Amino acid sequence: MQNQRNLLLAVLLSGLLILGWDAGMSWLYPQTESTAVEGKVDTPTEVAEVRHTREGGLSDPGEIAQEKADLATSLAAPGRVAIDAPDLAGSINPVGARVDDVTLRSQRESVKEDSGPVRLFSPQGTPAQHFAQFGWVGEGIQVPGADTVWQVEGGPLAPETPVTMRWDNGEGQLFSIRLTVDDNFMITAEQTIANTGDGAVIVRPFALLNRTSRTASQSTWTLHSGPIGYFGDGVQFGPDYDELDEDGVAAPEGRAGWIGFTDIYWLSALAPEAGSKPEAEFRPLGGEHYRASLVYQPVSVASGRQVTRTTQLFVGAKDSAILNDYEEAGIPGFGNAIDWGWFGVIEKPILWLLKQLYDLAGNFGVAIILLTVIVRLLMFPIAQKQFASMAAMKAVQPKMKAIQERYKDDRQKQQQEIMALYKEEGVNPLAGCLPLLLQIPIFFGLYKVLMLSIEMRHKPFALWIEDLSAPDPAHILNLFGMLPFEVPSLIAIGPLAVLLGITMWLTFKLNPSSMDPMQQQIFNIMPWVLMFVMAPFAAGLLLYWITNNVLTLAQQSYLYSRNPQLKAQAEKEKADRQQAAEREKKGQA
Repeated sequence: MQNQRNLLLAVLLSGLLILGWDAGMSWLYPQTESTAVEGKVDTPTEVAEVRHTREGGLSDPGEIAQEKADLATSLAAPGRVAIDAPDLAGSINPVGARVDDVTLRSQRESVKEDSGPVRLFSPQGTPAQHFAQFGWVGEGIQVPGADTVWQVEGGPLAPETPVTMRWDNGEGQLFSIRLTVDDNFMITAEQTIANTGDGAVIVRPFALLNRTSRTASQSTWTLHSGPIGYFGDGVQFGPDYDELDEDGVAAPEGRAGWIGFTDIYWLSALAPEAGSKPEAEFRPLGGEHYRASLVYQPVSVASGRQVTRTTQLFVGAKDSAILNDYEEAGIPGFGNAIDWGWFGVIEKPILWLLKQLYDLAGNFGVAIILLTVIVRLLMFPIAQKQFASMAAMKAVQPKMKAIQERYKDDRQKQQQEIMALYKEEGVNPLAGCLPLLLQIPIFFGLYKVLMLSIEMRHKPFALWIEDLSAPDPAHILNLFGMLPFEVPSLIAIGPLAVLLGITMWLTFKLNPSSMDPMQQQIFNIMPWVLMFVMAPFAAGLLLYWITNNVLTLAQQSYLYSRNPQLKAQAEKEKADRQQAAEREKKGQA
């Protein structure tokens, strides 16, 4: 009866784990949240619904329709200057000197071939508002403002054709902004003020990013979405948007190497001129709008002189290779704009190896399988030692039982004698845990790589798996989409999750242990619990685990063939336990 109660308790706890995981994640990281701003910002506040999707972007159908209508109106305005770079497309608004229309040529909104390009910048006033602006703060002189109409020369903005915007204040000061773009995601703005007046003038050049949180990707405990920057001697992730709403302006300490906003895959950032010490801050503007700004120190421009400040604007995908190139070119810590976390020392080599294997195989799913094979080969000597340790542990079992019987009333003496036995026989009881401990950081590292790296986004494997970075889209309970209903996430089990459960169950069955019947029943349940828990994870992660289980089965079969006495002894102990359980059951009857 006690064993039956324990089994029932284990089943109930397993069910609570399945239910609690989904509920807990929904509570900690809700898809929909209300954000109230109370009088801590410069503009009127409002309470609004914020819907955060995993990758970012508008999710409300009404907002999406409004965005399309507003874009059609804003982008049809005359005078816009086209952006025609290898990775960037869009336009520049000469009103206010705003870079406010940017799409990425190489990234699609979804896995569908006909889906449009990812849009990062949208004009002010649109639901997906996100733009960069350059200007000056003046002391005693007229400076260009948000409504200033600039005169444009050149274009379209391309690596070979810069764009220059000019404005004359009529008081002897000529302002100009020269924009250039490289082959990737970097736009460089050279802000110049030429003073032809009678006396010196004092100005402060600035650059800012303005965006809404409506399009922010979902933040989780492993993935940051929101303000980001390099301050002092390292990258800082935060504060979050809700923290800005609560606390107001945030001015990080230390010199700003760059400042901006990040989503899981996308980044907009401003990098100041080398050697300068601008003031950097994040500011909530109300209405789910936020600003990141760099304001340079005041400069005095004497009559007949001019002063230029150069700011770099990154707007694009967080491609690790491109970010590292910019870091080598002088932007500090730019490669760490990807939120690698504590396991970066593992995640970066995993990503590098995956990319090498992808170049070899041409398929990231195959690359994940090859990665798993490499990991298992590297760990094979450890697995051999694990099995040798298991054999040694089996060999000393009779002596251990004798010690336990002899000192059953003295637990301390019993432990001392058992430890002495381990030392005498050269047995390490923890050796069998080593392969599992080594697998944990690799597993988590691959999880972060699948979640963070743009290289994995929308990469297919085979058949129905069109995106290895997303969960398995096939659900058994609606017959893989044939039945017209959406499966709740709690029970959205796909073929990969089922394969994971089956392969894990087989590894447990192939490796008989010395556990008592109650423990054995718990371990029989565990694969099916994990099947539900792991189902919402990225398909690539499940592919890795399934492959690892299959290789484990092959490895166990091989090592058992090399150590037949180990398997025979384990099977005998298992049979003995079953017979004992049957006798106990008959006795209770």
